[in-house]
Amino acid sequence: MLRCIAIDDEELALELLEDNIRKVPFLELVAACGNPIEALKVIQDQPVDLIFLDIQMPGLTGLQFIQSGLAASCMFILITAYEKYALEGYNLDVVDYLLKPVALDRFLKACQKAQDLHQLRAKSKSETLLPPVDYLFVNVDYSLVKVQKSDIAWIEGLRDYIKIHLISSPKPIMTRMSIKAIEEELAGSPFIRIHKSYLIAVPAITSVRKNSVFIQAIELPIGENYRETFFNAIGKTN
Repeated sequence: MLRCIAIDDEELALELLEDNIRKVPFLELVAACGNPIEALKVIQDQPVDLIFLDIQMPGLTGLQFIQSGLAASCMFILITAYEKYALEGYNLDVVDYLLKPVALDRFLKACQKAQDLHQLRAKSKSETLLPPVDYLFVNVDYSLVKVQKSDIAWIEGLRDYIKIHLISSPKPIMTRMSIKAIEEELAGSPFIRIHKSYLIAVPAITSVRKNSVFIQAIELPIGENYRETFFNAIGKTN
């Protein structure tokens, strides 16, 4: 449900706008105002998603109201008798621009655009709030096994297979996958390639000596082609 406000200084136009809004099932009319100042008082007291706004009004015009940023969180649909303001309206990123008199089918189309945009923003916001994925699934004996990224110490490439060595278990997980593919899947996590056959978790490193990385008692070689990238990643020069 979109909570909306109608703003128009002409009483008849405002009544027609209210009537159209009530015909749209996903709109809830919060207030009908004769000028933007009245609308601001409403916005300060309660949430509003969408504003239907006339342009030519005394005191503060519709375009000035949008430019003020006082209702920056709201979407706008402009409704006016003047086509000349269309370009300026779109430059202000309004949802739609309707010319009076507005046919109901055109009004519904504009409302649907606002609904679609509102849902898109809500989806984007919810996805942003989701925590980063800290695990992956790999195929093992016809099953998908969940592996926590933080539990991976290093990964060993064996042609078409890889061995995932875990911190929590002495037995590695073997799965049919290339080391390049697992490296891409772990992009953005603290893993670094040190050799054509080895991908390691940086937090698991216990020491580095010459051309070797140690994870506890396990010694892994640093390939010549990976030396510079590796030492840069750990903040050291080789």
